[in-house]
Amino acid sequence: MPDPAATKVPVAVFVSGKGTNMAALLYASRQPDCPYEICLVAANDPAAEALVLAKAEDVSTYALSHKGMARAEHDSAMETAARDAGAELIVLAGYMRILTPQFVKGWKGRMLNIHPSLLPKYPGLDTHARAIAAGDSHAGATVHLVTEDLDAGQTLGRIAVAIWPSDTPEKLANRVRVAEHQLYPRVLADYIRQMRERA
Repeated sequence: MPDPAATKVPVAVFVSGKGTNMAALLYASRQPDCPYEICLVAANDPAAEALVLAKAEDVSTYALSHKGMARAEHDSAMETAARDAGAELIVLAGYMRILTPQFVKGWKGRMLNIHPSLLPKYPGLDTHARAIAAGDSHAGATVHLVTEDLDAGQTLGRIAVAIWPSDTPEKLANRVRVAEHQLYPRVLADYIRQMRERA
């Protein structure tokens, strides 16, 4: 009988742009001790660069523009693609859409997001500019569970990044992104291991 711990959990990654966090998750998943695999990369922008990377790496993709669609209709199509791919978790990696409450409820405890601030500070947009303007010593990133309230779900992991006196939002964002790539795969892997222990 196969060992459940040796079976990788299928994860769908939702993206909107370049997909650097998706790439970090994908390459981490190919390490032998990683407990997950990427079964789908889905985007709300058919021109998203992340889709090109995923296709080059032989990962299934799905793309559907949200333009001209009702939010619930688009969410339903994205969810169907994830379920058809066999996903047991959904990971948001630069997915620039607020999901409907119905979608979020259906994936309670099984959908993660990464946010470029040390939550609960600076939910929403322009996080780096806000941290610099506030005179903070550190910015960073937070991985959290997705709930109906924006960037307010349970924190699963955080990483701090020092703000330099000469920083611009763009310079800070580049360093935070490097930190994100270390944080997200580790937190996702740890979360899956904890889910298995509770099962």
